[in-house]
Amino acid sequence: MRHTSTPLFAGIEAGGTKFVCAVGSGPDEIRAEARFPTTTPEETLARTLDFLAQAQAAHGPIAAIGVAAFGPLDPNPASPTFGHITTTPKPGWAHTDFVGALRRRFDVPIAFDTDVNGAALGEGRWGAARGLDTFLYLTVGTGIGGGGVVRGHRLHGLLHPEMGHIRLVRDPARDPFPGLCPYHGDCLEGLASGPAIEQRWGQPARTLPPDHPAWDLEADYLAQALHTFICTLSPQRIILGGGVMKQSHLFPRIRARVQASLNGYLQVPPLLERIEEYIVPPALGECAGVLGAIALAQETA
Repeated sequence: MRHTSTPLFAGIEAGGTKFVCAVGSGPDEIRAEARFPTTTPEETLARTLDFLAQAQAAHGPIAAIGVAAFGPLDPNPASPTFGHITTTPKPGWAHTDFVGALRRRFDVPIAFDTDVNGAALGEGRWGAARGLDTFLYLTVGTGIGGGGVVRGHRLHGLLHPEMGHIRLVRDPARDPFPGLCPYHGDCLEGLASGPAIEQRWGQPARTLPPDHPAWDLEADYLAQALHTFICTLSPQRIILGGGVMKQSHLFPRIRARVQASLNGYLQVPPLLERIEEYIVPPALGECAGVLGAIALAQETA
């Protein structure tokens, strides 16, 4: 058994497809890590609790736990449903008391926020948004979600941002696909998520070649969304992650369409001259979410 004098924090990135759990203090100090599929709440949370218990036994006490989860969820510590995943369309997970399950096993502070707010926090501390105080992280994958940091604080209000569910302009003649969001049909997630691409074109996004017409349509929808976020939140940088954005050829298409859409209205150098430094992939790659969860834990300890 090897214990460390450095405080250790647990991070849980609870994604709709997989969970990523880690114990450490930052990107250069990860003592234990596990990845496993998101199945039922009972099975997935049991695996999470077992991992944390084993990591603590091997490496020493965990000072705090951070959870960055798919939603919608309740991140308000004063709410009676704090720590619950609420009205998620993920089958079987609606109204799951996530934090309650952790508290019954571990008597430490627990932070709870969206996966994208967590990823934004991680990129701000260690990644592509270091040195900035107002920025966005948008994930485009199984779902679409956005996390924001404004003046150094994670963006909350009535609930938390749901940037994947903004409305877009869809031309039915060009794109007859009605969208797949069970709540809104052709919102951003309903039109531009990985499952939407697959349903529209009949094959997974990762199998479509770069010259497939899917990608111009995808870039158009994402650029519409970024135009809205730029005009409403004025971020200093936008980070685009998630499985769909592994198609690196999307970045120049999105950047060009954002510039065309804004049409010179905002006369600032990052949008006019350095947009390749303004709309960027995550510097932390696939680790942004779990490192953000560790950063959440550090904030609450």
